[in-house]
Parts: sequence; C-alpha cells; structure tokens
Amino acid sequence: MSFSTARLCDQFADQTELQIAQPMFQIFGGKTQFHGQITPLKVFEDHVLIAEILAKNGAGRVLVIDGGGSHRVALLGQPLAALALANHWCGLIVYGCIRDSESIGQLPIGIRALHAQPMPSHKKGLGECVSTVNFAGISFKNNYFLYADTDGIVVSATQLL
Repeated sequence: MSFSTARLCDQFADQTELQIAQPMFQIFGGKTQFHGQITPLKVFEDHVLIAEILAKNGAGRVLVIDGGGSHRVALLGQPLAALALANHWCGLIVYGCIRDSESIGQLPIGIRALHAQPMPSHKKGLGECVSTVNFAGISFKNNYFLYADTDGIVVSATQLL
C-alpha cells in the first residue's frame, strides 16, 4: 500500500498522538517506504537479542531498536537484515549503527539507522524487550503504528491507513 508521510501529516496533523521523528536517520535497505506495528527493543552494543527477535515471525511489524545512539559498533549486518526479511518483518529502525550497508541496500526491506560502522557488536546477550523506547523525539510504544518513507518517520497510536 502506497502512502506518503507528508500526506499523513497533512491529514492527521490535528491528532495529538501523531509523532514525527527528528531527521537523524539515514536510509538503508532496498525498500524506502514501509509501515507496521512497533515492537520495541532496548540493547547497547550487543546484537544477541536482536537476532532472537528477528528469528520470530514479524509479519506486519517494525522492530524499533534503541541502541543508545552508539556509534562505536554496528548492531545490524547483512545476515540479520536477511533474517528479518525471511521472517517477514516490515522494517527496522536502529538508534545506532549498521554494517554491510552495500549488501543491505540490495535487500527489499526498509532500514533506518544513524550511520554505517564496520565494527561488529558484542555477543553477551544483554538487552531487554520493553513496552516503550524513547529517542528522536518520539515514544515508540509497543503496538503503535510506524510509517517511514524518504521524508521521515511518523508514529501514531492508531492506524492511519
């Protein structure tokens, strides 16, 4: 289903729960437009829990990863992006870095992250599934709806499409 975040903002600007992300994310992945219900996750420089979540069926969902904004390591690489695609995740938002950006760009999945960084993350298994993560001026709450395109990221408590 095609949409535009600009048109969504025009149409739903009066709704108080409409949140617009600060423009800090770069577009990675071969799909520039995606939407779905949010699954929030909080980790720091560790991708073990990300892999566990992406191994589950993500049909209709967007994994929103609060990586603390770290630029020291990448939380997501091509193998995890391919896993997300294979398990039907609509997209990923990473408040942190990714790696394998060229090969990720060939995958038909939407990914937003701060930057690319070649250093891999740790494998300590630290992190937690949470009901809300906060960054980029947004409270990304479990089961809220996220819409992303080349103009930005919009979050709503209710489905807009």
